[in-house]
Amino acid sequence: MKEEALTLYDLNALVRRSIEQCMPDAYWVQAELSDVRSNNGHCYLEFVQKDARGNQLVAKARGIIWAQVFALLKPYFEEATGQSFTSGIKVLVKVTIQFHELYGYSLTVQDIDPTYTLGDMARRRREILLQLEADGVLTLNKEIDMPLLPQRIAVISSATAAGYGDFCHQLQNNPQGYAFAAELFSATMQGSQVESSILDALDCINQRLSQFDVVVIIRGGGATSDLSGFDTYLLAAACAQFPLPIITGIGHERDDTVLDAVAHTRVKTPTAAAELLINRMDEAGERLNYLSHRLRENVLLYLENEYRKIEGYRSRIPSMVVRRINDARMQLMMGQKDVAQAARASLNTQRHKIALIKQRVYDASPQRILAKGYSITLKEGKLVTDARAINEGDVIVTRMAKGELKSIVKQKIE
Repeated sequence: MKEEALTLYDLNALVRRSIEQCMPDAYWVQAELSDVRSNNGHCYLEFVQKDARGNQLVAKARGIIWAQVFALLKPYFEEATGQSFTSGIKVLVKVTIQFHELYGYSLTVQDIDPTYTLGDMARRRREILLQLEADGVLTLNKEIDMPLLPQRIAVISSATAAGYGDFCHQLQNNPQGYAFAAELFSATMQGSQVESSILDALDCINQRLSQFDVVVIIRGGGATSDLSGFDTYLLAAACAQFPLPIITGIGHERDDTVLDAVAHTRVKTPTAAAELLINRMDEAGERLNYLSHRLRENVLLYLENEYRKIEGYRSRIPSMVVRRINDARMQLMMGQKDVAQAARASLNTQRHKIALIKQRVYDASPQRILAKGYSITLKEGKLVTDARAINEGDVIVTRMAKGELKSIVKQKIE
């Protein structure tokens, strides 16, 4: 062992003195929080830096925020950012550097700049929104038509949340007495389980889509530091693509979350969400009243026009009746004349036909034939047309045009 060899403690003490001499000031440092935990009011954590490409750790340091500083810094940061002071967020902190012979290198936090974290949060929100837009789903839920009568409501909220009670009370006690049916799908609305519990609730609603008109996600009250659960890609994508319009009222006014950006309609509070639904019913009622009024006016106008037509018809009935009677009389007279002419023409035709028949009958009569020099032979009053019917000695009568001859057959020549 060489005489100049140092003990480990001496070496660490040398390092501590060197750091105190070379780096006595406080420094603003950008880092990501990791392994944040508190004990006896103090906050123990790690600061890490990751490779932007590979997401691998490239630097790490232990950190501490003493109780008297942490008691002021934590609420200040969370109020300013709406983000919990927890692992995974990027911060800009003012630190002093310590090196302890036993505990080694650490950073003691003196101050924090919330605007840096706000910028990082805004950047992450922009990235999520840009990804949703690239996926073609950013505005899908906004494009769904809001039902005219949104009465069947699927509510995603905590069962014990005051905002849920306010929402139901506002619906049930609306001045117009509209009937609403709101069913709760319980979910965790703060903490690390926000995303998974809301996604589970959406899955349950999706299995019963036909039973609901809209989905309302309400939070109401609570610390603004719990809003980070509503800024996730998976939750935003699920809501953007949900087949029912989604209304958000998660109880904050300063900033919109990613969930607010993709929802069909965003309101500030659960009560405002209830008022939105009531107003929608009012609009439908006003529209119905307007249409009813228009219908009544149009019916009255139609009846008035029809009454005027009837009055016009009634005033024209006497003259029309007289004209119709005169027309009918004229038609009757013309018809009588036509009938007489037709009857005379028919009679003349029939007379001519009868004359022709009469002439034919006359030309074919025995008298006409006898007048031409012919005669008729009768035996015992019966016409004889065959000589074989007469025997010698028979008495026959010969009828001529003028007179008759009675003869006795002496000889028959065959």
